[in-house]
Parts: sequence; C-alpha cells; structure tokens
Amino acid sequence: MSTQLNGKHILVITSNTGIERDELLRPLEALRGFGATLVHGSIKGGSTQTFQHDTEKDRTVESDATLAGLKAADFDALVIPGGTVNADTLRQDSDARRLIKEFVSAGKTVAAICHGPWALIDAGVIEGKTLTSYPSVRTDLLNAKAAGWVDEAVKQCPANGWTLITSRTPDDLPAFNQAIAHALQTAA
Repeated sequence: MSTQLNGKHILVITSNTGIERDELLRPLEALRGFGATLVHGSIKGGSTQTFQHDTEKDRTVESDATLAGLKAADFDALVIPGGTVNADTLRQDSDARRLIKEFVSAGKTVAAICHGPWALIDAGVIEGKTLTSYPSVRTDLLNAKAAGWVDEAVKQCPANGWTLITSRTPDDLPAFNQAIAHALQTAA
C-alpha cells in the first residue's frame, strides 16, 4: 500500500537563518509528494537563509507565515529541521516553544532532526523520552532528563498520547520522512 497523506497538514518551523538546507527542503518535497499540505513558518516570516553543513550559505527560501500567527490546532504534525544556528535560535523563541507545547498537548506528531531537538529541550517535552539527534546534542538531551539517546537513523518514541520522531543527520532524511508519513497515515 502506498503512503497517502491527502488532507494532512504539516507545519515546518525555522528561524530565518542557519537552517540546514536539506533538512528543510527534502521533508517539504517528500511530504508534499505523499499528498500532504505543508506550511513553512519562520520566526520573522519572509525570507529564510539555508546553509549546507552549517558553514556554507546556500539558497534563500520564502516562508509562508510567522510563528506568532500559527497554532497547532490547524495542523496534524510539526517538523523541526536542524542547523545549529536555526535550532539554537528556535529554542530561544517563545512562539516556537509555544507551538511545540501545543502540538504535544494536542497529542500530535512532533519530528525533529539533527540539532532540532534543542528546541524540544527548551519546550520542556523530552523528559523520559528516548531520542536520537546529531551526536553533539546527546549530552544536552540526557542533562534535560531524556530517558536515553540512541545512535539510529530514526527513533520513534511512544510519548504519552503524542508521537515523537527524531533523526541524526541529513543522511537519515529518507527514514525520517518515511517515519513522519507512516505516523500520520496510521493516525488517520
């Protein structure tokens, strides 16, 4: 059976700079390919700057909305791309933290890749969960009372009514995108 996400709405949140290009664009492309409607929300709205490997400026991507104008009730899932600057900026943004908490409270799917779990730490939603991430985020997750960290392409953790999906790096994007699609398809 092929994966179909027609009627599903997914929110991808970023800062306006420092976003790992593939971790933004490849989930947008893959999940749209499954039939989902995607919205890219950024802190300031408008133009966002992507990077390759956190150091090389790549292309700019227009976001669809500001985080302040968004609410979890309008979406089925939340995706948080990595990039150290992106993730570090998101974790400090009150609207990003609010949205993460809203998705969790509503029992929805939350997916984060690479450094993206930093935002989950500051939203206070990872205690007792087992995750994966970019290896350097491991200690931060454990210090924030995650139950564990695993070195796997994708980790889906039962999360008391909501679905938590995490991945390590852009190399894991096929598994990450498929896990999001599967979670949304089985939630239908």
